[in-house]
Amino acid sequence: MPQIRPFHLAFPVYDLDKTRKFYEDILDCKIGRTSDKWIDFDFFGHQVTAHLTKDKIQEPPANEVDGKAVPIKHSGVILEWQQWHKFADKLRSNSIEFIIKPHIRFEGQAGEQATMFFLDPSGNALEFKAFKDDSHIFRK
Repeated sequence: MPQIRPFHLAFPVYDLDKTRKFYEDILDCKIGRTSDKWIDFDFFGHQVTAHLTKDKIQEPPANEVDGKAVPIKHSGVILEWQQWHKFADKLRSNSIEFIIKPHIRFEGQAGEQATMFFLDPSGNALEFKAFKDDSHIFRK
């Protein structure tokens, strides 16, 4: 797989202190630049920025995938297989409330993957996944 450049993603939050604690303490993101209106995080090598808003953040609509309601608007990272399992254990030990609990999809098939969904403190949906075989990430 070719070396991928970091992406940037900005997202709305209601409370910068809760957001910082969640992303720094639970997700192990390092803090970059900050102000009283935003925080940059090193999100697994990518730059994501939490922007303070007073506007209501809508609950994301969902599509059914394999019998589960997957939030349409979500972001996350594809981790390595063992890294995903350790991360899932850490989230469970921190009593994260999952939208979709950690599980394996397409077991024994092309594209076998581990996946889980949860919300940050402002209701932004996050998915973390891992492929049993990374060469299947874009496989049809």
